[in-house]
Amino acid sequence: MNDDEHLRRFEDQSLPRELWHHRAHLKVAYLYLTRFPFEEALRRLRIGIKAFNLAKGIADTPTGGYHETMTQAWLQLVYTTLRQFGPADSADAFFDAQTHLNDKRVLRLFYSRDRIMSAEAKATFLGPGLAPLPRPLQ
Repeated sequence: MNDDEHLRRFEDQSLPRELWHHRAHLKVAYLYLTRFPFEEALRRLRIGIKAFNLAKGIADTPTGGYHETMTQAWLQLVYTTLRQFGPADSADAFFDAQTHLNDKRVLRLFYSRDRIMSAEAKATFLGPGLAPLPRPLQ
């Protein structure tokens, strides 16, 4: 599925739940970041994930559903990578080239398990405790 279709199917919640995995989340983040400033991309991503989860019956539990810190931290990692290396012809081409983003464990370089899995991190953005998130060069 091409980028426009992926984004449309996310926004109208017609993307099958079984296709809503790590890379699918990051593709939406990338597509928003290539179309909007960071704060607008974050706003759209936050609203979109919550709406998608609701439409697909993904319960918001202590260990599942929307997670504010993960959403913001991953968006920052995609943003920094995009700023450093530039966009690709497609979201898939970008993530094929930027393989470090494909590993869900990357956040453990910045967050302890206890911090990232806390109820506070799920509800509100917590900065990392192990190392700062990278920022693009200005």
